[in-house]
Amino acid sequence: MFTKGPILSIEDDEDDRFLIQAIFEELGIKNELIFFGNGKQALDYLLVTPVQPFLILCDVNMPVMNGLELHQFIAENEFLRKKAIPFVFFTTAANASLVNRAYFQSVQGFYQKASTFTEQLQQMKAIIDYWQGCLHPNSYLTT
Repeated sequence: MFTKGPILSIEDDEDDRFLIQAIFEELGIKNELIFFGNGKQALDYLLVTPVQPFLILCDVNMPVMNGLELHQFIAENEFLRKKAIPFVFFTTAANASLVNRAYFQSVQGFYQKASTFTEQLQQMKAIIDYWQGCLHPNSYLTT
């Protein structure tokens, strides 16, 4: 897997962005962390960047284009689908309907943000560790 690429965080809440940044610093994650305030901004980036992102962490509820709409667009776009970027929801909003809709769209993970910094740090560590060790279609980009 191309683990050195940037991690895209699609998050409209400034406090949550600050917390995610602090978690990455605490964990010593070296990947560039790129924030977008909504799915449309992330989509515009993904459609033109030559960079292979390592991971997408996405909120569900956002203005302009929500996380489910972004994931659906990626899944239906041949260019973006071939990039095979792991897509994980990391969100406060979680209920059975949202989780079912996300997995119906074949999302690779759905995490409800824990209520404490330490618990969110543990969640993020689990996500990053998993994807760093996981093979997928772009696993051999570095060879």
